[in-house]
Amino acid sequence: MAAEEQSKMTRWMLPEGIEETLPEQANVLEQLRRHLLDYFSSCGYELVQTPFIEYLDALLAGAGKELGAQTFRITDTLSGQQLGIRADMTLQAARIDAHQIKQDGPVRLCYIGTVLHTVNDGFAGSRAPLQVGAELYGHAGIDSDFEILELMLNMLGLAGIQDVHIDLGHVGIFRALAAQAGLDKQDEQLLFEALQRKAIPEISDILDRLALDSHVSQCLSALADLNGGVEVLARAEKIFQGADASVMAALDEIKQISALLQQRLPNLPVHYDLAELRGYAYKTGMVFAAFMPGYGQEIARGGRYDEIGSIFGRARPATGFSADLKTLMTLSAQLPAAKTGGIFAPANDDPTMREAINALRQQGERVIVELPGQQGGAVDMACDRSLSLVKGKWQVVPV
Repeated sequence: MAAEEQSKMTRWMLPEGIEETLPEQANVLEQLRRHLLDYFSSCGYELVQTPFIEYLDALLAGAGKELGAQTFRITDTLSGQQLGIRADMTLQAARIDAHQIKQDGPVRLCYIGTVLHTVNDGFAGSRAPLQVGAELYGHAGIDSDFEILELMLNMLGLAGIQDVHIDLGHVGIFRALAAQAGLDKQDEQLLFEALQRKAIPEISDILDRLALDSHVSQCLSALADLNGGVEVLARAEKIFQGADASVMAALDEIKQISALLQQRLPNLPVHYDLAELRGYAYKTGMVFAAFMPGYGQEIARGGRYDEIGSIFGRARPATGFSADLKTLMTLSAQLPAAKTGGIFAPANDDPTMREAINALRQQGERVIVELPGQQGGAVDMACDRSLSLVKGKWQVVPV
């Protein structure tokens, strides 16, 4: 009997990190989804839908081992090949731009859909986030970086997220310094991991072992401390003086973004971190993440990932961002109001009542028709009005 009871209990349990969304929340989530997609459309971003499952090699092409570790893998019973369930939609959108749209000029795409993670990566509380994002292809300039950053900030504002601050970095600085130092892939990865943890003693040990040129070693060592306000950029310029042109070009890009932020969004708190290397496996330029007070994890993130389309046959400049819509709904201080109330219609075969119901629904009203012999009435069905026959006409009256 105990085993049977345990079996019954597990039938309603869900795997860790997988959750259901009940009617009231689902209604709010859907309104928010429509609101954000309408905003993206007003900015020229066209909606695409990507496959939930596809061949593993195609899904992970160019993605790096981090995304590979987050991807569920199954075997296709039809082909015998290994399939993957999408853990991120960014590269799928890049494939659509490169392989399907094939347009030379800028292409703006947006998307929303559930992704599945093997473990919670800290980006959201769920292993099944509802990923929403936008990508801009075909333009390599600072203006497209800023457009994407501003689009993300506006999206957060529309979602009711308040007091946002931004972390801003540029993976091109570390990438260029690693190239100047002549690091092999293994040493580059070791130094990258130490920088992510800001493990300064470990960074020093690695650099001592490598015996690099003193100036390059100094530049790499300084990255862990180059974080803070806008003054960080001036400090970096002095430290990097004499480094390869590619290092200075990457620093100049983040300075230009900083100038635009101060000009157009002067009240936005910005934290600069030149050791911030989110998505290093495929990102190539500016990287950013949005945070809010009292929530220790990023609520949206993005950056530049040029040339990723080459793995799909056509290299293109690319920049974009993504977020979890469920997290935004949870953190919102200004959610859209859930629809409440409705009209309760009696069980009746009168054709004129059916006409009245259809007319009300076309006006956007929520009309629930009584089922013969059902338990509960208008109040139980969360209706604040009813459809009643008054002087030979069906009319809406208060309950």
